[in-house]
Amino acid sequence: MKIQDFTDMVKFEEIMSNWAKATGLATVAVGADGKYISECYNFTDFCIKLTRGSDEGRRRCEQCDREGKGVYHCHAGLIDFGIDLVVEGEKVGSVIGGQVLPEHPDEEKFAKVARELGIDEDAYLKALDKVNVKTEEAIIASANLLGEVLNNFINAEYSRKYSGKLIESLTTGVADCERLVRDIQQNTADLNRIQQRQNILALNASIEAARAGDAGKGFAVVAKEVGNLSVESRQLNEQISKTIDNISHVVHNMTASEQ
Repeated sequence: MKIQDFTDMVKFEEIMSNWAKATGLATVAVGADGKYISECYNFTDFCIKLTRGSDEGRRRCEQCDREGKGVYHCHAGLIDFGIDLVVEGEKVGSVIGGQVLPEHPDEEKFAKVARELGIDEDAYLKALDKVNVKTEEAIIASANLLGEVLNNFINAEYSRKYSGKLIESLTTGVADCERLVRDIQQNTADLNRIQQRQNILALNASIEAARAGDAGKGFAVVAKEVGNLSVESRQLNEQISKTIDNISHVVHNMTASEQ
């Protein structure tokens, strides 16, 4: 299941963009396959150009992306978050981001990270100066808010699209049922005519059997069975007619409820 298949991605992007502007945190949405499905908002040079720009930094970042849940401290010392996007109990993607500091940084600590990743220390610390500082409480609240809003939005979009398809399918089914009822009613009318002919045949056969006397006794038995068959056909036909009337009533009520 792909979010893009049932979600208005323009509105989805608006939510992401407005949230990023309001909080100053970085964020991006990814699908179940881990590929980006939205623009990247507020991504810092510290993370994208420098940390992820090195082979080891990118490896560590990708590991954090895969394993990070909720709000957590990333390998480089910033706070990130990863919140699942779920529809009908199925994970369809995640919203990840953060890239902020919970407090003013210890430069020596980050200089050590730069050396481990093979990144120029001065450039790394200069980029670190541009990273926003937020309290951990504010980061957690902001991340959870974005996750809740996006989950509510995509679930509403899913319901809107697939409930609409269900209604369309139901409407088509009702129309098909109406046609089927008409066909059965026509067949019932044909059965009525056959039953009437059976009555006439049975009556004529009885008359001829009476005229034939003893020689017509066997024929009389057949005539009686034809008569019995006619009675059974009439009773069955009446039951079918009652059933069809009930079906017609139900279909009519369903059609009226849609209007």
